[in-house]
Amino acid sequence: MDDTALVIDALRQKFPLIHGPRKDDICYATQNRQNAVKALSKEVDLVLVVGAQNSSNSMRLLEVAETTGVKARRIESAAELDPEWLEAVRNVGITAGASAPEDIVQGIVTEISKMSSSSIVRDLEIVQEDVTFALPTELRNA
Repeated sequence: MDDTALVIDALRQKFPLIHGPRKDDICYATQNRQNAVKALSKEVDLVLVVGAQNSSNSMRLLEVAETTGVKARRIESAAELDPEWLEAVRNVGITAGASAPEDIVQGIVTEISKMSSSSIVRDLEIVQEDVTFALPTELRNA
């Protein structure tokens, strides 16, 4: 929504009567993750984004974190963790792209806990996603 808002604002300067897209035209899950990264970035010294380099969702989360001014890195597994990243870092935030498997995320949490002498793990829930989708008729009737 941030990028869309910038484009719409620029268009409104030239075309004052233009109407932007409805908010529900933007993927709620993607927007929720980006909002969560913004909030998370205020509480940590380093944000790790778990996801592949070819994942536009993960790369966007990395960009969002970086625009807040916090140090941010994208990794695909715990094997990529660099202990130097944790020097002078009190709090690490971890987020993940939509396709990042939960076991990989938890593996990263475990490895960071091993690297830190005083580690406390907590979840930061910004928004509770409660959107559900009905099964297609073909599947409901099967």
